[in-house]
Amino acid sequence: MRFLKFIIAVILLPTVFFTLTETGSILYRVLGNWTAAAFFFVGMGLYTVIHYLLYDFSRPYVFVHEMTHAMAALLCGGRISDISIGSESGYVKMDKTNAFVVLAPYFVPGYMLLTVFLYVAADLFIECAPYRNYFLFAIGFFMAFHLIQTFEALYTTEQPDLKLAGGKIFSMVMIVLANLLVLAVVLKGIFPEEVSLRQAGQHIVRGSINVWRIIVNYIVEWISYAQQYAHK
Repeated sequence: MRFLKFIIAVILLPTVFFTLTETGSILYRVLGNWTAAAFFFVGMGLYTVIHYLLYDFSRPYVFVHEMTHAMAALLCGGRISDISIGSESGYVKMDKTNAFVVLAPYFVPGYMLLTVFLYVAADLFIECAPYRNYFLFAIGFFMAFHLIQTFEALYTTEQPDLKLAGGKIFSMVMIVLANLLVLAVVLKGIFPEEVSLRQAGQHIVRGSINVWRIIVNYIVEWISYAQQYAHK
């Protein structure tokens, strides 16, 4: 099973690349306004400064990390018997798990998604466009929170979640890909008119298929050449 997941990770590498370019393009487009970009990056910068100089928000991260494990398990039909949340670590006891449950906290930015939910919900009742920059500030803040905390969780300690999910290579590919997709969805929630997920998805699928078509054609040609050379 681990070898199969490794193969899946390799197959998805072009998809990760094209998802990165499409999400980057979306981000560049929606932050084309200097004011919007300033609010977003000031939010990211503010969290970074606070994290490294004042407070690392470890307990809020442990809370959202373990709750994401729990919610992912519930979505997959699992049962939760116990949840522990400490200042530095925690755990969730469940009766079943899979790669989605194990990796969910590393690509589900809970506080950022809550910000988008509040924006979309509020927009049903009032015109939120005039306040969009303030939500961009919050998204930047919580995006930095998610990225920094995820990086530290993965690289400052030996993380058993990656092994449980199917190995480091598979886990990292899935984490990067899922984070990019979630960011695109977040931007769609804040900028519904400017962001076309369908168009981005079509570009990603088309680009991925074309890359593998080129690779497969090259392999076929190489095998054909090798067979011809062997018969000489």
